[in-house]
Amino acid sequence: MLDQNNNAAPPSRMMRLPEVMRLTGLSRSTIYRLTGAGEFPRRVKLSERTAAWSEAAVMDWLAVRCAA
Repeated sequence: MLDQNNNAAPPSRMMRLPEVMRLTGLSRSTIYRLTGAGEFPRRVKLSERTAAWSEAAVMDWLAVRCAA
């Protein structure tokens, strides 16, 4: 995402794995398999033991899948 000045804008919200699973209806293993194949948004490492997905990226992915 770019803001009005063409700078990278931070995602509006980050979602942890359980929420991504609920939102997409996908299992943990399917999310990781699709991510590894480049077919699902990559997670962002927030700390040594914490990762999350951009809500905007997951919603964009869902919109594309629903339109297909």
